Amino acid sequence: MATLSTPTFSTSRHQIAGLSVAELAKQYGTPLYVYDLRLIEQRIADLSAFDVIRYAQKACGNIAILDRMRKHNVVVDAVSCGEIQRALAAGYSPQGHEIVYTADIFDAAALDLIVQHKLHVNCGSPDMISQLGERLPGADVTLRINPGFGHGHSQKTNTGGQQSKHGIWHTQIDDCLRRADQHGVTVTGLHMHIGSGTDLEHLSEVCEAMERVAMEVGRTVTTISAGGGLPVPYSESETYVDLDKYFQLWDATRNRVSESFGHPVTLEIEPGRYLSAESGFLIAEVRSVKKVGDNLFVLLDAGFNDLARPVMYGAQHPISVCAADGAAVDDRETVEAVIGGPLCESGDIFTQREGGFVHSRELPMCRVGDYVILENAGAYGFVMASNYNSKTRAAEVLIEQGQAKLIRKRETFDDLIRNEIIPE
Repeated sequence: MATLSTPTFSTSRHQIAGLSVAELAKQYGTPLYVYDLRLIEQRIADLSAFDVIRYAQKACGNIAILDRMRKHNVVVDAVSCGEIQRALAAGYSPQGHEIVYTADIFDAAALDLIVQHKLHVNCGSPDMISQLGERLPGADVTLRINPGFGHGHSQKTNTGGQQSKHGIWHTQIDDCLRRADQHGVTVTGLHMHIGSGTDLEHLSEVCEAMERVAMEVGRTVTTISAGGGLPVPYSESETYVDLDKYFQLWDATRNRVSESFGHPVTLEIEPGRYLSAESGFLIAEVRSVKKVGDNLFVLLDAGFNDLARPVMYGAQHPISVCAADGAAVDDRETVEAVIGGPLCESGDIFTQREGGFVHSRELPMCRVGDYVILENAGAYGFVMASNYNSKTRAAEVLIEQGQAKLIRKRETFDDLIRNEIIPE
């Protein structure tokens, strides 16, 4: 697999995948999400040592993105009825585990769709085994195990341990196996994911926990999933995980389980952020530059309705600037700037830490009409967008082989009120 070095982020950018930022903004308007397909393809190639790459589509679920994933032999994870339907709309087959439903509950619509298409389920709660078995006796399932510990860049993204709602608690395996027996359900897979940003030290603990659970479940297990959580650098102080060592840890675990059971065990990985984050750019136009006390605020036409990660998690995104005429801004004076949006909320700030503490960022001096690019925005960007303040959601564009292709039209006001009713 590829050896990845930490990227160096520039604060001046005039092109994305060889196309002019200013021209993209003029053609499609702002705010605008742009995805560079080459970066997605590179990240898929990085993980080629794994038997199966299963994309966690919650990271970036546009059906055009899903279609391109499918054409690169990446299968898909769905966490809702809507995500199942997205996968089907993008051309995935309900057969052959191309779509796996992973959740902690079934709502009525999701369970109906799963039964209709006989989809494989990754159960995150013991109740799901019984509920599926009553409707689809004889089904095969995977168990998502909470090993009793977690890890993540934010408590809100920590998916293991007793503070997390996710997964089947590691002491409840016997109960799950009894439920499976009662309904003729077979546990054929195990899945373990403890949070985003997992490092090798924590990964080693996960691998050990996976092996213990596999021995407890027994020889019916034919697949183990490493889950997701592969980190992506959002700043120069962050690094990628060593993918070779990451794979070696999981491969060694898989081989020991295979040897114990006397049959091959498939090794899956379930990346979301890792495949899509770096491909995405949110282009916004500067609409005001003003001093407020000691702070210089640069206010954009994009807000947390477009990109919620900073306000939700205190997440940092690389930020760059492009001149209104499309030129680079390397020769401009560098200033400390606070980057904010248009919403009627003091928290509508892109340069903040977790807890809402406003920070400034060293950037080239911005002028009204310039473009600010929020980078690494391809994961948990558009998918978390809202219509707060009655804002319409952005358009999305995919750059493929040097061509910009519209993959989502910009919402209109008619879209906003389409389902609203004034009763008589």
